Amino acid sequence: MTLLITWPESGPDTTVRRTTDPTEIADALSPIGVRYEQWPVRDDVPAGAPAETVFAAYREQIDKLNDEEDFTTVDVVSLHPTQSPEWPQTAKAAREKFLREHTHDDDDEVRFFVAGAGIFYLHVNGEIHAVYCEKGDLLGVPRGTTHWFDMGTSPSFTAIRFFHEEDGWIGNFTGSDIASRFPDFDRIHAEHTGQPA
Repeated sequence: MTLLITWPESGPDTTVRRTTDPTEIADALSPIGVRYEQWPVRDDVPAGAPAETVFAAYREQIDKLNDEEDFTTVDVVSLHPTQSPEWPQTAKAAREKFLREHTHDDDDEVRFFVAGAGIFYLHVNGEIHAVYCEKGDLLGVPRGTTHWFDMGTSPSFTAIRFFHEEDGWIGNFTGSDIASRFPDFDRIHAEHTGQPA
């Protein structure tokens, strides 16, 4: 179940908002320019499905969003635990890539979760909005929005990514350590689902 938690940027001691209601989440994010919606879930697409299977399953929604937003590139990113000895290092490197606060100057960050979960932390107007996204959730973070993304210590997700610019996803890091002061994916996931990440 999707979750939105909002705290003041000073820290997580006070919770401004906590909701799992999709309408409330969309209404809370819309004023800061963030797009949130839910697409019909396809249970016939396994977590590690190849890109062509994902594209075929969600073709109607992809085409509709492309018509609205005029994206130039759409791809699928998939990261799931494996038994290979390289997995711990692969997972750590993938997580650390976006765990620090950053912005994107040239493009929005638009992701649809086909499987698994991840948290976008949006730092806007003196608040931190942690959006726990899971299967069926689409989130669009406008270019220039300060944010970070946590996929947990053992990432498991498949997402469709939409780009207006081929290099638009390059992060400009702020140098702030603010991400370290808020609950991470593993903690929120465990509290929210009752299961370890």
